[in-house]
Amino acid sequence: MRKTETITITSEGRDKGKVFLITEMPVMRAERWAYRALLALSHAGAELPEGAQHGGMAAFAHAGLKALNSLDFEEARPLLDEMMSCVQVMPDPKNPMIVRPIMLNEMEGDDIEEIGTIFQIRERIFRLHTDFFFKGS
Repeated sequence: MRKTETITITSEGRDKGKVFLITEMPVMRAERWAYRALLALSHAGAELPEGAQHGGMAAFAHAGLKALNSLDFEEARPLLDEMMSCVQVMPDPKNPMIVRPIMLNEMEGDDIEEIGTIFQIRERIFRLHTDFFFKGS
């Protein structure tokens, strides 16, 4: 069973009180995502540990989410978009069984309205997929 995590936005702003459900990617999809990210980072000249481009999600955990800042936006965008496919919104937190895909159409009415919320969610997605690497260290 894939791991899930619920995040409630507590920061002041338009997203305060919104609840999002993050679900771990299936293992093969997560591994492909990590390899694509590591190869893109390697091609961009980012400093990676020896052999990291062959290390999958564990190597990406070591490189960290901030490493994506080394990429050209056109290379980073599909990776960033795929990260957000792990996120659903819980429209009524009193009814946690009802969730739906988030709306991110880059227009009014999207479920995420604050840039800070996107950063919080991305950080939680990263942790959900890489926490195995840090347990016991």
